[in-house]
Amino acid sequence: MVITRESLLTLEAYAKARVTMREQVMAAKKLRRVALGNNILLIFENELLIRYQIQEMLRVEKIFEEDGILHELETYAPLVPDGSNLKATMQIEYADETERKRMLALLKGVEDRTWVRVAGFEPVFAIPDEDLVRENAEKTSSVHFLRFELSALMATAANAGAALAAGVDHPHYTAAVDPLSAAVRASLVADLHL
Repeated sequence: MVITRESLLTLEAYAKARVTMREQVMAAKKLRRVALGNNILLIFENELLIRYQIQEMLRVEKIFEEDGILHELETYAPLVPDGSNLKATMQIEYADETERKRMLALLKGVEDRTWVRVAGFEPVFAIPDEDLVRENAEKTSSVHFLRFELSALMATAANAGAALAAGVDHPHYTAAVDPLSAAVRASLVADLHL
């Protein structure tokens, strides 16, 4: 489902629906989080999660003018999978600030080495940060937006029950979840409709 201006709730309507929507989002998010080791988290986005993000931004910023609403849509709507891909927010998390700074320097390029694999196929490496560059000469960012573009054969196999896996293969950080749990797999496969 595409998020359009017309499909968004007004601030007043969202205030009434917010508690119920938040409960739905928290339940859905549990099925869309994949921890790669102790320090990298992938949150696979979908229409519900991004719609909630947009509605929350409009609420928090008290945005009700058309230009502001359209700006939020332009910012977040591209994070919704479009049927042939999976999209994820990648968070690199180190509690200690000194360690975080050191690791973000070592992990330059980690966003390019993050992958999803449908059983029987080669891994699909992420297409990262299509909105803007999030890495500089010194370090990578602690947040990246990733797109995993699957072939029609991969999507068909996933829809037919093939296992999914996710991981990262970087000289300074390697981790994988292979296979993803059945519940997580089912949630992600719902995004694939060719």
